[in-house]
Amino acid sequence: MKNPQVMDATTRRRRAALFLFMLATGVSMASWVARTPAVRDALEVSTGSMGLVLFGLSIGSMAGVLASGGLVRRHGGRLVITLGAGLLVAGLLVIASGAALEVSGGVFGGLALFGAGMGLAEVAFNIEGAAVERTVGRPVLPVLHGCFSLGTVVGALLGMGLTAVRFPVGWHLAAVALAVAAAGVWTVRAVPAGTGREPAETGDGGRAGGLRAQAAVWRDRRLVLIGLIVLAMAFAEGSANDWLPLLMVDGHGTSATAGSLTFMLFAAAMTTGRFTGGPLLVRYGPAAVVRAGAVVAAAGVALVVFSSSALLAGAAVVLWGLGASLGFPVTISAAGEGAGPGDASARVAAVSTAGYAAFLVGPPSLGFLADHVGLRNAMLVVLVLLGGAALITGALRRRTASPVAEVPTAQSGLV
Repeated sequence: MKNPQVMDATTRRRRAALFLFMLATGVSMASWVARTPAVRDALEVSTGSMGLVLFGLSIGSMAGVLASGGLVRRHGGRLVITLGAGLLVAGLLVIASGAALEVSGGVFGGLALFGAGMGLAEVAFNIEGAAVERTVGRPVLPVLHGCFSLGTVVGALLGMGLTAVRFPVGWHLAAVALAVAAAGVWTVRAVPAGTGREPAETGDGGRAGGLRAQAAVWRDRRLVLIGLIVLAMAFAEGSANDWLPLLMVDGHGTSATAGSLTFMLFAAAMTTGRFTGGPLLVRYGPAAVVRAGAVVAAAGVALVVFSSSALLAGAAVVLWGLGASLGFPVTISAAGEGAGPGDASARVAAVSTAGYAAFLVGPPSLGFLADHVGLRNAMLVVLVLLGGAALITGALRRRTASPVAEVPTAQSGLV
């Protein structure tokens, strides 16, 4: 096993490339979200019609997530990242064109391409990140996801600034597309071919075999529990992303600006948690860290739901963000721990798919519940899921010595 305190130049470049592209994807996602009102105004559609346009992002994202694991097993992560990056760039350019030409169908199609690229790239990146983590013997996935969170903060600030000066949304998204393309080219050149690819005789060997192989990993009871943890933690993160501004506006009577600032506070807390969580994981282990995170996040959600003070509820999103920050990356890392390279990739892909499904599909369903009980009360679902996750984090305990566990406490800082 490689000395965890030594990293060769090739691995360092590979890791830096993964970090850069995740930062770029975060910027691109937040740039779109920040300019959604401008796109709606350009298209001159109602809020309901805009909801149908946004459905393109959900369709594309789920298609990409569901396809990514199998494509990685057949072709390796680099090809899938290349395809995902290409679709991301194409999607942003189509969205920009659709907004400039005031064509709703163009924006819908662009969002579908953008979502598909995001789904493909995200799962492949988790597989690559887990492979780097096993190589370097240090936590990598938390920082990898932290780069995405940092990108959302940067993208949100950029979007707010360009909106304030009335910069054309088409040119904004086109410029972001060029930046993502540049990051994608550098990343693809730095990522080795074949990560996660299985030999033909043990791989898919056809669609049915691939589906059977994908389902087979869930026979492991520990992986099922890990999957349930990632479902809860991803649901908690996705719920904030989808509903936090509206939750503050409708549930606590704040202004729209205050609602947006509250979301930025949540994103900043997520970023902080992911960048600073490595030493905690080394010292206390994933089970204890995720358990504490679930409890802290639950406390934040409870304050947002039950507090009558908008100021206290706004401050509580820091607890929500910090607590939820490490759940997704740590569970993905635990899924591949203690397995061979091929099996580890299949397990990481399975848990990543479950997590992204919860992140993308679960939170929107809260809207239907909110129609009957209100948005604040609907968030009790998040609270219950976090409590359940805290009870089963024992599944994250390392069953074999892992590279991360071997890092001395004195050397626990991320490089």
